[in-house]
Amino acid sequence: MDKQRPVNIVMIEDDEGHARLIEKNIRRAGISNQIHHFVDGTSALAFLLDGAEGPTHNGPALVLLDLNLPDMSGIDILARIKGAQGALRRTPVVVLTTTDDKVEIQRCYDLGCNVYITKPVNYESFADAIRQLGLFLSVIQIPDAEGA
Repeated sequence: MDKQRPVNIVMIEDDEGHARLIEKNIRRAGISNQIHHFVDGTSALAFLLDGAEGPTHNGPALVLLDLNLPDMSGIDILARIKGAQGALRRTPVVVLTTTDDKVEIQRCYDLGCNVYITKPVNYESFADAIRQLGLFLSVIQIPDAEGA
């Protein structure tokens, strides 16, 4: 139970510049886990839901979720993840978006997001926020795929 195992990170982010910045600064924080990047909700959900029935993707993932996507709302993706059967519903979800609307933030927490981060507009502030997220990711505990 104390044995650490690799955890896949799923990043759902349609802005390629933001995605590169997120990955670069997560790496700078010492996180070397595989990052699966999706630019739309449809392909991300296909990946996540396919792995929900078994260890296809090496256990639970950590999801970094943008709310503003081209094909569907991040809110809908969050609801599908948290409403899923099995280990997927316990998957930690970090909402990382430009939206700072209090109603939207409350809705995300009500649906089960674990952390809500508003992307700073300034590049350096954004990079710093992602580095701090990487440090946070390096110390959190992720539930077992089997739920043990």
